[in-house]
Amino acid sequence: MLEVLVTLVILLIALLGLAGVVARSNSAELESYQRVQALILVQDMVDRINANRKYAPCYSNGGTGVTLGTGYSGTPACAATGTLTLAAERTQAVTDLVAWDSMLKGAGEIQGGQRVGAMIGARGCITQLDATNRIYRVSVAWQGMAGTVAPVDTCGQSSNAYGGDLKRRVVTTTVRIAKLS
Repeated sequence: MLEVLVTLVILLIALLGLAGVVARSNSAELESYQRVQALILVQDMVDRINANRKYAPCYSNGGTGVTLGTGYSGTPACAATGTLTLAAERTQAVTDLVAWDSMLKGAGEIQGGQRVGAMIGARGCITQLDATNRIYRVSVAWQGMAGTVAPVDTCGQSSNAYGGDLKRRVVTTTVRIAKLS
């Protein structure tokens, strides 16, 4: 009888360990899935900027920077200034920003009337780093499941909606728009 009891205790400890591994694996899988979604959204915006390269300043709000996604309720705009005079291209830039905002808010998948197709608290930032050389930074920030190291990029930092910087995740890429003749 004592041997059966010892066997049951050992089996219980092993099963509790297995349950912990499964829980950690589910969390890691969600983190990975969110990172892939963020990378897809970053590449989507880079492609949109490259497709409308002459009007790249519109994507960063004329150089002041733009933050879209969770918490953003406005409508992006692009004013006709300097070389940005063609209405169709400015409209395309605004349409691209509105579409990206919608994707950041999860419009790709709707369940029960709620948008659930994006990362937790997704925010997208487009910043003009160098106006002369036409260099832009595209970033996507979201909330991770567990604390790690705080990201260097400031996208989503001011909102403090992620339970602190240790849960804020960010993927970033830099885009340089060539001046074609």
